[in-house]
Amino acid sequence: MSQALIDVQGVSKQVADATGTLTILHDIEFQLRSQESVAIVGASGSGKSTLLSILAGLDVPSAGTVVVDGTDLFKLDEDARAALRAQKMGFVFQSFQLLGNLTALENVMLPLELLGRNDARSAATEILRRVGLGERLQHYPKVLSGGEQQRVALARAFVVRPALLLADEPTGSLDFATGERVMALMFDLNREAGTTLVLVTHDRAIARRCDRQLVIEAGRLLPAGTLALAD
Repeated sequence: MSQALIDVQGVSKQVADATGTLTILHDIEFQLRSQESVAIVGASGSGKSTLLSILAGLDVPSAGTVVVDGTDLFKLDEDARAALRAQKMGFVFQSFQLLGNLTALENVMLPLELLGRNDARSAATEILRRVGLGERLQHYPKVLSGGEQQRVALARAFVVRPALLLADEPTGSLDFATGERVMALMFDLNREAGTTLVLVTHDRAIARRCDRQLVIEAGRLLPAGTLALAD
């Protein structure tokens, strides 16, 4: 069995609102193995995106620990967590999050340049060709279709060959057919890179393509098998 890449123990998240204290996540615990693909599913407001942000070290839990590849995220300061993200994590978002003033090639080169890689241009060019955008290297996001922008985002995420890929509703802004093509490409790239994939989605069909599903309801992790019973 592959070793655990992520170990989540007793994670809770509380925030203050006008009525007092709101608990978003309740005592979440699970482990993810290296190279495993996992879907986090649940209704809007269930806490799944908050959980993803905590796994990335972008949000801090009120209690509990998250260990990523042997490192306790919340024993690190913000700068150290940012450095760990740059080295070990890739991200794909519903809204693409491309920089509008950079070409497709420059968007994909950026994470490599931040790591000080000398091969940024050649590596970015190669993976953009891999996702079918070899003829669009010098195009800016505003002239790319939604599907093309999400393929640039995939290339940017995978170009650093991350140990962990975090994806938040990656087809949410795309039509069905384009979303299907993007998801097929994402799973192909994930297998090729040997990356651990954590995917937040409300789409049951996409969730079933992962090795397993974690179901979040009102901030609580439900027992294994709940997704299948709910269909």
